[in-house]
Amino acid sequence: MKVVILAGGLGTRLSEETDLRPKPMVEIGGKPILWHIMKIYSYYGFNDFVILSGYKSHVIKEYFVNYYNRYSDITVDMNTNTVEVHKTRNEPWRVTILYTGKDTMTGGRIKKAQSYIGNKPFLLTYGDGVSDVNIKNLVDFHNKQGKYVTVTAVQPYGRFGALEINENSMIDSFLEKPKGDGNWINGGFLVCEPEVFDYIPEGDDVIFENIPLQNLSKDRQLNAYKHNGFWRAMDTLKDKIDLTQMWQSQNAPWAIW
Repeated sequence: MKVVILAGGLGTRLSEETDLRPKPMVEIGGKPILWHIMKIYSYYGFNDFVILSGYKSHVIKEYFVNYYNRYSDITVDMNTNTVEVHKTRNEPWRVTILYTGKDTMTGGRIKKAQSYIGNKPFLLTYGDGVSDVNIKNLVDFHNKQGKYVTVTAVQPYGRFGALEINENSMIDSFLEKPKGDGNWINGGFLVCEPEVFDYIPEGDDVIFENIPLQNLSKDRQLNAYKHNGFWRAMDTLKDKIDLTQMWQSQNAPWAIW
């Protein structure tokens, strides 16, 4: 099963990092968040990736073209013009990088990948979110339900601390990072049947999360896999700093490999 990753957006809310590189290439602990996402899928045996690029696509392409040398120990002999590789660090990945347009919306990007995905089920996620979701259990749930699309539903943490105050104005509890308002949101990590392409019209301005998913819901072909564990999207510089601190303190829940 192929893993399709949306990696073409501008990342305007993370402009401190995305002026020079696309958002999925912003690093967490010295590795792009895209690498972290791929490691999650690879842990569960999914190693065939289709990356839907756009903004600064060349940065993603150059990263994977040079991946072998980037993470290998080498000796460069400038006298003989030779390179000796001593120790390699590679992954069992097959990576297809599609340029789907700088300003194309999510639905348009997915539609352009149809010929590469083929008439088979596929996994789909965003290039800026990490989680400890069990991909195998997610796929098993999807297969059991028999619908066209399964979305991993998550409850993000609130931005501010929460106080429980009793009738005497005493604080009974203080939660630094409580769950938000209790609503479930689309956390990515989707499983899709090929019929999903029938719900995506042609056009670069098609937003997958709007009409396509709404129509799938109306047709009762959209399932939710509730994930109560860790999930975090890297939307802002604070998110990037928080994720980096988790990684550096060896307390990164998504690092299951």
